[in-house]
Amino acid sequence: MSENRQILVTSALPYANGSIHIGHLVEYIQTDIWVRFQKMRGNQCTYVCASDAHGSAIMLRAEKEGVTPEQLIDNVRREHTTDFADFLVEFDNFHSTHSEENRELSESIYLALRNAGHIADRAVTQYYDPDKGMFLADRFIKGTCPKCGAADQYGDNCEKCGATYSPTELKDPRSAISGAVPVLKESQHFFFKLPNFDATLKQWTRGGALQDAVANKIAEWLDAGLQEWDISRDAPYFGFEIPGEPGKYFYVWVDAPIGYMASFKNLCARRPELDFDAYWKKDSSAELYHFIGKDIVNFHALFWPAMLEGAGYRKPTALNVHGFLTVDGQKMSKSRGTFIKARTYLDHLNPEYLRYYYASKLGRGVDDLDLNLEDFVQKVNSDLVGKVVNIASRCAGFIHKGNGGVLVAENAAPELTAAFTAAAPGIAEAYENRDFARAMREIMALADRANAWIAEQAPWALNKQEGKQAEVQAICATGINLFRQLVIFLKPVLPKLAEAAEAFLNVAPLTWAQHQDQLANHSLNAFSPLMTRIESAKIDAMVEASKEDLASGAPAAAPTGNGELTKEPVAAEINFDAFAAVDLRIALIEKCEFVEGADKLLRLSLDIGDEKRNVFSGIKSAYPDPSKLEGRLTLYVANLAPRKMKFGVSEGMVLAAGPGGEEIYLLSPDSGAKPGQRVK
Repeated sequence: MSENRQILVTSALPYANGSIHIGHLVEYIQTDIWVRFQKMRGNQCTYVCASDAHGSAIMLRAEKEGVTPEQLIDNVRREHTTDFADFLVEFDNFHSTHSEENRELSESIYLALRNAGHIADRAVTQYYDPDKGMFLADRFIKGTCPKCGAADQYGDNCEKCGATYSPTELKDPRSAISGAVPVLKESQHFFFKLPNFDATLKQWTRGGALQDAVANKIAEWLDAGLQEWDISRDAPYFGFEIPGEPGKYFYVWVDAPIGYMASFKNLCARRPELDFDAYWKKDSSAELYHFIGKDIVNFHALFWPAMLEGAGYRKPTALNVHGFLTVDGQKMSKSRGTFIKARTYLDHLNPEYLRYYYASKLGRGVDDLDLNLEDFVQKVNSDLVGKVVNIASRCAGFIHKGNGGVLVAENAAPELTAAFTAAAPGIAEAYENRDFARAMREIMALADRANAWIAEQAPWALNKQEGKQAEVQAICATGINLFRQLVIFLKPVLPKLAEAAEAFLNVAPLTWAQHQDQLANHSLNAFSPLMTRIESAKIDAMVEASKEDLASGAPAAAPTGNGELTKEPVAAEINFDAFAAVDLRIALIEKCEFVEGADKLLRLSLDIGDEKRNVFSGIKSAYPDPSKLEGRLTLYVANLAPRKMKFGVSEGMVLAAGPGGEEIYLLSPDSGAKPGQRVK
């Protein structure tokens, strides 16, 4: 791509109802690295974000804490912006969806959609809390499951049997807010006619704006047929009132993405070189990128582009979608101390350690990223301290002692220097394509070559020989220039390390194009350690502190993850008695079906002889036609404690084997086995 591009970049808006944790930071660090790279290349790249500040959850939390919603979101915003800044995430503007710019844009977009015939209204019947005086969202209603009779279930699905239903089907419903028995009440709601944009969305989602895996997922929803989207909520609600409709408010997911526009508009008022219309008009030549997690793809790939199209604005150039974070192969856990808040991490470790580790793991796809704490220590210590910083520390002393800190002009390894320069376009391409893992591999391969060359030249040995001092200076000057090139390549990931290196090198802030230059007859400043090794004790302390956060009841945001099964590490050794306690039974698979919204799970309804069980199993990739499993016998762990998941409760586990992917095989008993039989 040509340089001097106009690029607007956003990350998903953090909800103003909890702390930032290391799962959230996957997205903001990824976005910041890409933005810093673009700015180093000389492009006009602008990065905006905002607090997602509306909705019932914020209204209710503020009431519980005895503050106004405005006070709550201001407090959380200050916490968020401090955490982001300390992780070196550099926004050009961090605004709020509770702003006048967002109110004006939300109203104008709604009116444009309404005037173009894209808004419908009709009466809906919902549960209403007579004590609280408010309509209840599904998650604020509890009752008895109409399918299996389990008590204390939410208004949209049963965590016991996995059934989905309407809140009005619940038996003995009650408000989760006040405990009152809700009543059915009719209310007029407003709907966005999403089906009007079916053709537009089919073309846009297959036009290169989405990763293939995301486009395929969106295609499933498009093929199933789009439904009108309820965009209104009734008072009381913390948000923006719909124009001309007293007591009716925009649903939070209407004005949240408009918050991207509002934050940019707020910045344009302070930056005259930025023109709002030039970026958002329909025929804009500027580029627009949204970085988001895979859990909010439907809002960004269906509702948002349709709203923009209907209101006369441009659609995003691309959505850059990432997966979730696991820690040591498992979902983040408060009990294990791996649910780590941003501030807890910062209390113990350098933020650039995490920035580099995430960069080394982030590719172009939507696969989940695993933070293996042991690998984290090894990789940072080996790559950053043992390879990159080591080059400067090996060479600086000889230059200061032998030549007064001045780099000589002689290049002792022109071929190696040329190889570093030749690698720059490939590294730049990897950054551009968000394949940061590839970029880090190529950079560290260069660092290995530089260290191997320095070791081969052994300036420390030559310096002891008579008449070899000029050769030593040439070797070390070359080493420092190679280090400088590596710093340029790593600067989007490690801005603080780059800043310290620039101070040592006695140069102005480095740009990408300067990787082609060499310092000659140039004075260096005194060298001091640029980065220290991670001590394992600090990892242990951070994990323990995270456990203490849980024990103290400190509030935290919901953990990253979609509730699906993840690869478990090898467990600790157990004795025979523990193994013998496992109750293995023969189970008949009566029904097997896909789980809506899950990438890996199948829902199995099992007959284990004397009762029925519901199990979620991560074997979807191996059984694309789940109906073929129906009628089969399999092995089942009957006394495994039920596991609460996003999609319901999994009551046990079926046994399977294989390397993964499509090669997963359910274990089946020999013929003659019957459901419920104990396996010994």
